Amino acid sequence: MPTPQQVQTDRPVDLTLFGATGFVGRLVAEHLAAHAPEGVRVALAGRSAERLRAVREDLGERAATWSLVVVDASDEAGLAEMARRSHVVVSTVGPYQRHGLPLVAACAEAGTDYADLTGEVLFVRDAIDRSHERARVSGARIVVSCGFDSVPSDLAVHLLHGAARAHGAGGLTDTTLWVRRLRGGISGGTIDSLRVQLARLREEPSLRRVVTDPEALSGGAPGAPGQREVWGSFVEQDSGEWAAPFFMSPYNTRVVRRSDALLDRAYGPRFRYRELVPCGRGALGALVSRGVVLGAGALVAAMAVPGLGPVLDRVLPAPGEGPSPAEREAGSFRTETVTTTEDGSRYAATVAASGDPGYAATSVMLGEAALTLLATRQPEGARRGGVLTPAVALGDNLVEALRARGFTLEVRRLSPGARR
Repeated sequence: MPTPQQVQTDRPVDLTLFGATGFVGRLVAEHLAAHAPEGVRVALAGRSAERLRAVREDLGERAATWSLVVVDASDEAGLAEMARRSHVVVSTVGPYQRHGLPLVAACAEAGTDYADLTGEVLFVRDAIDRSHERARVSGARIVVSCGFDSVPSDLAVHLLHGAARAHGAGGLTDTTLWVRRLRGGISGGTIDSLRVQLARLREEPSLRRVVTDPEALSGGAPGAPGQREVWGSFVEQDSGEWAAPFFMSPYNTRVVRRSDALLDRAYGPRFRYRELVPCGRGALGALVSRGVVLGAGALVAAMAVPGLGPVLDRVLPAPGEGPSPAEREAGSFRTETVTTTEDGSRYAATVAASGDPGYAATSVMLGEAALTLLATRQPEGARRGGVLTPAVALGDNLVEALRARGFTLEVRRLSPGARR
């Protein structure tokens, strides 16, 4: 991988962190202070100069020379100036549907690489519609979903595709991500993003067709026949286990399918993808799987009722809040993604890490995505720009960067007849 010192030096800032005073923003800033290579010029951006200075002081000596940028998410002129002065902008300011589109547009116009943490279908669809072509022309890599949404999903399928191609096993067909371990809380930002999307759907009911379309982010490229969502519990044929849909699957699956579309359907004409939670076997497995489905449905239904907002706010985490350092350290996740290829070969990709997935692991994923964007930045005219995914924009470079930070990302070939 190229080093940051090989990046063009025509801009005064290498990497700007927008939202540095928020809960996740501070965690990303800590990661950059610990792991950014010497010589990388970092700026911290947000609405309050006083709070930015406090963050910088807390980061210690390595951040002492970092510059501060005072700018609001609604200040289009300020965002444009920030983008023009930076090689890479990374944003933790959500909900992105409410706050993110002006910054995406500014980066697309300036040819500035960008990374975020969104898990919002409508935001990404709007970003594609408004900025993909401009970013493609300028060379700006607008990389969405560089946290737990949706790096484990996207890189797992990337690894499976690479292994199948290396072995001449043909394209991928039925592919399933299983959530084998998930210890950690849901973030207040995720809750707020869901709340904003539900409010927009109430205002514009026609957008329900977008959020329920399996290919909503694929840019019009048709997917494999039979591609459909999993909404209920069922006995999964290959494993024999009761299963329920993973609560993040309505977003993650669309990111993976966008990767496939951007790669001209390189995953194969029969590629189908889903994400599941294993719930066990027999009567207990049936009960658990139905409880998972009913619980997720009840939460969404309650959030869709405007009058219940104050009640839910008492029990759900608020934006900007997060777990203690001990709680973040105690968390972890592990996913296993299994596929069958066109020649009948079977592979499994494991992605795992220590640390609360929504905070600790996510801050590492976003921080490393930003540093990888910087390290792989090419001269104008040589970059593949557009609204991209982690697998397409960063691929093996991000895999190696995360492995260096203690993440497990591995793929193995399964023996014939092996059951997961």
